[in-house]
Amino acid sequence: MGFSGFDIAIIVLVFLVIILLFKGIRTVPQGYNYTVERFGRYTKTLTPGLNIINPIFERIGAKMNMMEQVLDVPTQEIITRDNAIVGVDGVAFYQVLNAAQAAYQVAGLQNAILNLTMTNIRTVMGSMDLDELLSNRDAINERLLRVVDEAAHPWGIKITRVEIKDINPPANLVESMGRQMMAERDKRAQILAAEGLKQSQILEAEGRREAAFRDAEARERSAEAEAKATQVVSEAIAKGDVQAINYFIAQKYTEALAKIGSSSNNKIVLMPLEASSLIGTLGGIGEIAREVFKADGSSGAPRQGSRTPVVRPSDN
Repeated sequence: MGFSGFDIAIIVLVFLVIILLFKGIRTVPQGYNYTVERFGRYTKTLTPGLNIINPIFERIGAKMNMMEQVLDVPTQEIITRDNAIVGVDGVAFYQVLNAAQAAYQVAGLQNAILNLTMTNIRTVMGSMDLDELLSNRDAINERLLRVVDEAAHPWGIKITRVEIKDINPPANLVESMGRQMMAERDKRAQILAAEGLKQSQILEAEGRREAAFRDAEARERSAEAEAKATQVVSEAIAKGDVQAINYFIAQKYTEALAKIGSSSNNKIVLMPLEASSLIGTLGGIGEIAREVFKADGSSGAPRQGSRTPVVRPSDN
């Protein structure tokens, strides 16, 4: 049985409908957004999943990646505020938040972000000294992030992070910095050594002062004791007590003999004094002791009937 013209038209129409359905069904993968254009004008954005468009009047415009992306910033030379030339490279992280703005507000999104980041790196780091540049990397990253994100906001993207990877000063500048560091360390070592010497000298001086003070105090106490003893002997002599003067002289005499006998330069001690003088003074000491024992009534007093001769100094 042959097909009539109407049947052929129906078959063609069904075939065209099937083709249009296949053309109009769009599956958007996760992490992407598709823009839809009608006669070249943006109309809507397709989100991940199954979507249907009019394939006769509409078409897919831009396929935007909505995931966070990494953009490598190449090395560039920067002149710092103190005229030092350093090589700097970095990395930028960004994410598309509005597919339509990212697709139609800027041409060449990645190239625009790259040039914006490099320009701001030169601006921010060029306004700093080299020492500040090397020691404040976190502050540089924060400032770059704020400036670049603000500039890229009209494009419908979010700059999530800007990091400086390497800062490479010239070799001669690195060598100079090394010498400066060594000089600074030597300076601190010398200061510490000087402080230690100063402290030791202060402690030594304080020790000498304390020793001198205590030595003077000891001499003062000795002089006071000597003066007290002399005063007691003088008072005893004034009262007519001859034994006191005998005791005093015998003590000094004995001390002088002890010093002469203990001298390392003398092997033979010559006695220019008469022995009777020493015996007389020792006899005076014995007389004083007997009087003290009799006054106390102690058991150490001499027995009755015994006599201790009193030896007086000779006239010679």
